[in-house]
Amino acid sequence: MNSHVPMPSMGVLYLSEGSQKFQLTRHAPSEDLRFFVKHYWIVTWDLTGQPPYLQDVFPNPCVNLVIEPGKSGIFGPAKAKFSYLLQGQGCVFGVKFKPGGFYPFLRRQVTGLSEHPIPIRDVFDVDAAQAERDILSRKEERQMVELAEGFLRPKLPGKDETITLINDIIDRIRDETDITRVDHIAECFGLSVRKLQRLFHQYVGVSPKWVIQLYRLHNAAEAAERGRQPDWLKLSMDLGYHDQSHFIKDFKAATGKTPEEYARRNA
Repeated sequence: MNSHVPMPSMGVLYLSEGSQKFQLTRHAPSEDLRFFVKHYWIVTWDLTGQPPYLQDVFPNPCVNLVIEPGKSGIFGPAKAKFSYLLQGQGCVFGVKFKPGGFYPFLRRQVTGLSEHPIPIRDVFDVDAAQAERDILSRKEERQMVELAEGFLRPKLPGKDETITLINDIIDRIRDETDITRVDHIAECFGLSVRKLQRLFHQYVGVSPKWVIQLYRLHNAAEAAERGRQPDWLKLSMDLGYHDQSHFIKDFKAATGKTPEEYARRNA
């Protein structure tokens, strides 16, 4: 797999297996778009004469603008594992905005995009079908990126420093694995729990509690992938689950497997 930006901590599940079926590249945005855009991603595959392949993607707290034949749109943070069926030959192009980075383009609460994606034309002056033809027909990936940046730039908003705050908060959640409660992260940044929740619903589209749980579940999944056996009971208690069954349900929603099934697959 090639990459032009550092790999994020969350993304494709079972990547070593999937990389035999498709190619995933990521490209850094131009300087003027870097405040809002995390990276561009491109998935290509050629399974001609081979069985279809179902690839699972771990949820993350980002909005994605997706260019795909007949299915283009703007999608909010997924609240559960997303599965994509790769078959035949194809290409999908995506713009991954930083957490909170899409809000200034949308100018309304991001909450709701997860359940109700919107057409690209609702935000940017571009016809989805034309964008599909223009971008997906290019052989050079840098040309794809330049075309996408061409329709992002005319709508470029002013910088909103709340985005910086939100990304600092999410980076802290990602890096400090002992953070398991909303009041803990709120205290770290001198915010009330209520204000923190309001900011996340407005800018990110999901709750801070969901983001904390997501990263801790991903930490556990990563440990299992590396052959380490997490203490599932301790993790579920640390995250505030009153019984392990609810923890198992959320883990399965995020990965498609129960903790034990996930550990066995990576054994």
